Amino acid sequence: MRKSLELFSLGFLLTQSISLYAADNGLIDDASLSLGSLVVSSDSTGPLTSRNLSTSVDVLNEDRIEDQNVSYTWQLFDQMPGVMLTQFGMGNESGKISFRGFNGEGEVNAVKLLIDGIPSNQNSGNMPYLELLTPLEIESIEVVRGTNDPRYGLHNIAGNAGIFTRQGGNYSKARVTYGSYATRNVQFISGMESNGFSQNYAISYLNSNRYRHHSDIEKSTFSGKWFYTPNDGRAQIGFIARHGKAEADEAGYLTRAEAHDDPEQSRPHNAADGGDRMMNQFSAHLDIDITDNLFWSSKAYLNELDEDRYVTFAAGGNHNERLTEEEHKGALSTLTWRPDVSWAHEFSLMGGLSAEWQNNESRRYLVDLDRNRTSQTRNQNFDFDIYGGFIQAIYKPTEKLKIVPAFRVDTVRGSLNDNGTHREINDYGNINQPKLSAVYSFNEQYAVYTNWGKTFQVASGTASYKKNALSSDLDASINEGWEVGLKFTPTDWLNGRIAVWQQVASGEFKTRLEDANNDSENIGKTQRRGIDFQFNAQASDKLGLWFAASFQDSEILKAGADKPLNKGNEIDHVPHYLIDAGVDYQATPKLKLSSWVSAQDDAYLNQENDTNKYGQYVLVNASASYALTQKVRLDLELKNLFDRYYEYAWKPLNGEAMHSPGDGRSIYGSIQYDF
Repeated sequence: MRKSLELFSLGFLLTQSISLYAADNGLIDDASLSLGSLVVSSDSTGPLTSRNLSTSVDVLNEDRIEDQNVSYTWQLFDQMPGVMLTQFGMGNESGKISFRGFNGEGEVNAVKLLIDGIPSNQNSGNMPYLELLTPLEIESIEVVRGTNDPRYGLHNIAGNAGIFTRQGGNYSKARVTYGSYATRNVQFISGMESNGFSQNYAISYLNSNRYRHHSDIEKSTFSGKWFYTPNDGRAQIGFIARHGKAEADEAGYLTRAEAHDDPEQSRPHNAADGGDRMMNQFSAHLDIDITDNLFWSSKAYLNELDEDRYVTFAAGGNHNERLTEEEHKGALSTLTWRPDVSWAHEFSLMGGLSAEWQNNESRRYLVDLDRNRTSQTRNQNFDFDIYGGFIQAIYKPTEKLKIVPAFRVDTVRGSLNDNGTHREINDYGNINQPKLSAVYSFNEQYAVYTNWGKTFQVASGTASYKKNALSSDLDASINEGWEVGLKFTPTDWLNGRIAVWQQVASGEFKTRLEDANNDSENIGKTQRRGIDFQFNAQASDKLGLWFAASFQDSEILKAGADKPLNKGNEIDHVPHYLIDAGVDYQATPKLKLSSWVSAQDDAYLNQENDTNKYGQYVLVNASASYALTQKVRLDLELKNLFDRYYEYAWKPLNGEAMHSPGDGRSIYGSIQYDF
């Protein structure tokens, strides 16, 4: 912890000597920050948005997204404050995002994913649908951290991440990239808008040999958006279709000695590992301004996932085939009322309903090195349906004080067919989630905010279903969290935010990743807490800087009955700090130079805390962008500039730690043409 405090002090000292840009939007009445050229403030008309919440909201805009060279979309979160990247490096199971002291192991998936407002997690909470997107089509990425956002229920444990793609406009852009490991990437986007009708298309293709042997990947995506707005502009109807497929090899995990001796290698027992993944997402959208102060928004969607994966974890271990098929249908509808009232400076009321019906299949087989099945180890088909509703108000009794009370309730239904055995879902009852937020604006430079709220977790997979008809119903795990923060814009060149937060879970569930039955265990009562500090900067017309640091710790306050000795231990794979910093320099009107650093502390690999700590790294990246003409831009990017060794590590229930080395130094060149 001493190291964390030293790093925090360094970050604080930096703010005393570095300038920062902030737009003058009058009194501060939210806690959102934007990284990129677009500065967004809270809307005063229309439906309520994330920026109306009094919590830590961060927005990454398109000028910091479209020129990133990534093999997987989750890697775009590398510059998002407080977000941890868990980098498995295993083909289509490549990595995960997490924040607020939750890890990305896949055991507790605590982040709700939205793509253009559509829920996009799979049943376990994982985020394969991120790979339906390509950087060039993304307009912004928005991360909401905390427990006080009432709009979403399932998986919204620590907060949510929203990705918004381009809509409307007249443009065409193409981007071609070639780089290390024979990486070839082509992206094309186009928008056409006329007479109230807009069309947006995005196509991408990626092929790469990747850093390690036997880790080739080939993937493609397509998306189309069609929206119509009548002449009066009071309504909009639209449809979005996305399709993606990927084929990837898996290099497999190494022992510590193997990883450090030859990090690029893949062992013979992993020769058959890899898999295919296909995904579809279809959604219909309807938005109506019923009156000048009454707004209705509705969405319906269908998500489809079909994946076949072959995996072997250790030499001498079983070769597995894992089949996953999921079909999720859902709908969301919200109504926002913004009346003109004399008894308040501002008043708004928002309510919403949501429903999702899931049909999921999980089958597993033991196979040989030629992928021939020898026996079946899992055959599960389960329905998981969830219904929810919420209400939220914004009340400003004075110009300087904003109060946001909210309440959400969710309920779960479903049944499981487990290898011929029928099981009903646990009756979790009505899962109530009260929330309360407030922000007080001292002036145009400083505002304090605070929030409190409850979110929930139910077990994933078979653990949400009763063992037998006489089994007692499980309770949902309730996460109770609070946050206190300060948002500041002391000058026209400085803005930032500092926040202290805590989350306590009443009885946290953890998926047993190696369990053939797809079961979970109860960790017990847990606590996560931390302090976040960040700022964005424009030191001069040419020089911009940004810095973000999250210092966090975790503790098992009361261990589950199966492992009582874990009380007082840290939760596995939760580093004590996450740091991101960067600098942009506009050397000439045509040449822009950038560099950014990502750093992370190490962590234990299990909740017994009896392993060495792994995962610490400091990675430096750099890029140059040159505008050859008004329409043609050349980009060069260097990743892991100093070729530092870093890795992901985990420990199976039996056996030594397994290691997956990260990419070495790599270079990518791109040409982008705006038609």
